Amino acid sequence: MTTLAPPPAPAAPEGRHRAVTRPGSRLGRLFTGAPEDPRWARPALWAVLVLATALYAWNITSLTGNSFYDAAVYSGTRSWKAFFFGALDAGSFITVDKPPFALWVMGLSARVFGYGNWQLALPMVAVGTGSVALLYRMVKRDFGAAAGVIAALALTLTPITVAIDRDTKPDPVLVFLMLLGAAALMRAVRTGRLLPLVWSGVAIGFAFNTKMMQAYLVLPVFLLVYLWAARLPLGRRVRNLAVATVALLVSSAWWMVVVDLIPASSRPYIGGSTDNTVWDLVIGYNGFGRILGASSSVGSQGNGASFGGSSGLYRMFNGIMGGQISWLIPFAVIALVGALVLCGRAPRTDARRAGLLLWGGWFVLHYLTFALAEGTFHPYYVTAMAPGIAALAGAGGVLLHRALREGSAVRWAWVLPLAVAATTVWAVVLLRRVSGEGTGYTVAAVVAGVAGTAAVAGLLAGRLLGRRRLLGVAAVAAVVALLAGPTAYSLSAATTTSANGTNPTAGPSTGGMGGAGGMGGGQRPSGAESDGRSARQPPTGGGPGGTESDEDAQAGAGAGAAGLGGGGDTQVSSGMVTYLKKHQDGATWLVAVATDQTAAQLILESGQPVISMGGWSGSDEAMTLAKLKSLVAAGKLHYLVISGGGQGTGSEISTWVKQHGTAVSAYSGLYRLDASDAG
Repeated sequence: MTTLAPPPAPAAPEGRHRAVTRPGSRLGRLFTGAPEDPRWARPALWAVLVLATALYAWNITSLTGNSFYDAAVYSGTRSWKAFFFGALDAGSFITVDKPPFALWVMGLSARVFGYGNWQLALPMVAVGTGSVALLYRMVKRDFGAAAGVIAALALTLTPITVAIDRDTKPDPVLVFLMLLGAAALMRAVRTGRLLPLVWSGVAIGFAFNTKMMQAYLVLPVFLLVYLWAARLPLGRRVRNLAVATVALLVSSAWWMVVVDLIPASSRPYIGGSTDNTVWDLVIGYNGFGRILGASSSVGSQGNGASFGGSSGLYRMFNGIMGGQISWLIPFAVIALVGALVLCGRAPRTDARRAGLLLWGGWFVLHYLTFALAEGTFHPYYVTAMAPGIAALAGAGGVLLHRALREGSAVRWAWVLPLAVAATTVWAVVLLRRVSGEGTGYTVAAVVAGVAGTAAVAGLLAGRLLGRRRLLGVAAVAAVVALLAGPTAYSLSAATTTSANGTNPTAGPSTGGMGGAGGMGGGQRPSGAESDGRSARQPPTGGGPGGTESDEDAQAGAGAGAAGLGGGGDTQVSSGMVTYLKKHQDGATWLVAVATDQTAAQLILESGQPVISMGGWSGSDEAMTLAKLKSLVAAGKLHYLVISGGGQGTGSEISTWVKQHGTAVSAYSGLYRLDASDAG
């Protein structure tokens, strides 16, 4: 069995030698890298980071993101209570269906710089680029600079990662926190120290407060890698894991415990839950409901096939998901198996094998979970799988190339060429699926095919002839072949002028309710200046055009604006928004509507709090008749929009409103309620 030589001893710590050989090295190393690194390594990293920033931030002032989260961030800039709870509205009636950490990140940016497109997109661009830098550092440490650069470039050009890093969903923050946890874990494995392991638990805890149970997918891998490879006796490894588990639980549960201990009357309803608790949200809508497709949570409703295709092991390769994430999967699988075999009988604490186990486990657990999930599944979820694939491509590819160049066993002459050939063929298949969608995809298919053929031929010829320079050129050709397709998709995602919205994806539309641009993301609060700052003050007047009379409002009734819909056969127009603002009469909430989507877009258009009575699906029991009467009696709410079938408000509420409220004739489904009506 061919095994790799043990990794080189780490360089001496910073001290006299570095100070003498490189004056001002602390600043210089930022641009040139450590003395032991190849001269090209740090410039290559900077080039990748510049590319990542350009892809994620292109046309950043026009990135409108997802109206649901955008509205919650806006509400958080109006109220610290809404900020803490992650409420959809500044009046704190109902929360979004996720924990608030990502909203806090965007909200702080909006409070510092003002509310606007780039202010919300900036944190996502930062954590996306930060994830690329962090992955480079982790892979480079164990596998060398070449592996680190390839991994960073592969992550940068993962199409679904480009699409989601240009959106305002929590996934980019989730990935960055998970990578922080992995980096701390590997430090604990190498050093045997407890503190890095504790910080790893804290990072995953904050990831939990970003997207709940999805953050825990990496925990089994973290546990096994530490138990296997940490440089400590077994007893101390178990003890350290116990301490880190406490840190994980505390950092995960503190917000949930605080919120659930607050009386329901003093906080918002927990959106997506069935019993108004965060715990139900954790185990239901954002937990087993996503995997099993059925739970106690109403939020588990929905068919994953409508977004990412039917569940099954082939899901990542189907017509919807293939172009988003599957490009490097064949190479990653072959590289993982080959690299693990190459590690042979390395010591238990071998850092490279530990790294391979970490990234391989990261990839496999995410793949199986996403492929087999029966609940609601969006393509952008799989951005969390991208670091594992990218790391395996970089680390495994470099190890296979080294074995091809230096190994004595003949069988290694075929492994890397096989991985390149299989992955190139799959890339051409993916690109041929969309060859009619633009010349860029046709060009990418040609580049992938030609470069892949040259790479395979060069690798085989270089091995047989013993030409190391030819092997190096062939390796570069292999990188070009493997990344040509992802580059075409990523450029499409980065240059689209449409809002990503509900279901962001890269490349051509694939029938999964996405495609480049996806669904509309709503607009910013009216009255905002071009830099987005004035949204911090309550917008005045009516819709985007300012004030208008009741007659003008009536003329506009029924004409949908900005994609607003009240549910059923009710349409919410800009004219209605103007009317509601003019007759708000000091109420806390402008109006109550059936669902989060309608409420979010009304919040963004009006700049006023709006109640979502039924949450995202319209099935949350956030509004009861008793609560409605109380709000009306206190003068906090005057208007409700009742859809044709009463869906999302409950038949009891619909009946009561129609009996006691005054219908606004100009707007179908709109009713006025005053304190006397609640008596």
